[in-house]
Amino acid sequence: MGNTENLRSVEAVGKLRELIEKANTCLFTTRLTTVPLSSRPMSTLRVDENGIIWFFSKVDSDKNMHIRQDDRVQLFYAHPSSSEYLSLYGRAEVLTDRRVIDDLWNPLAKVWFDGKDDPSLTVLKVTPEDGHYWDTKSNKMVQVLKLAIGAIIGKPLDDGLEGTIRI
Repeated sequence: MGNTENLRSVEAVGKLRELIEKANTCLFTTRLTTVPLSSRPMSTLRVDENGIIWFFSKVDSDKNMHIRQDDRVQLFYAHPSSSEYLSLYGRAEVLTDRRVIDDLWNPLAKVWFDGKDDPSLTVLKVTPEDGHYWDTKSNKMVQVLKLAIGAIIGKPLDDGLEGTIRI
């Protein structure tokens, strides 16, 4: 089976940055105690040196309302072509700080907002508390070969790596 590598502090932030940079889009989930959960795709703007994850959001969005009621969120990232996955639990804040917006602004955000001075523009700051990742060491072709050989011999040949992430 695969190997376990639990990460903390600087190593955890490095793994976060690596996995999120590849996947970029996550399912951003709110209302963690209500069924059904409320999830929507969100593009990550940045993961900073402290492991804080940043997003843009509309001031009147459901997710902003949910976060104001309960700041607990779960983020699910997937990069299936390289078999890399990340699940993060953390706390979110809705910010309207124009300095932060200026720092994070990029032209692609104009698809959703009327520029960085749009009054409906807010920033979501997610501080991860706990997470789990799954990662492979080999490329897709090697993974397929290992699956085929594992099927022939009746046991998995796994060079995967997984573990917890704690910032």
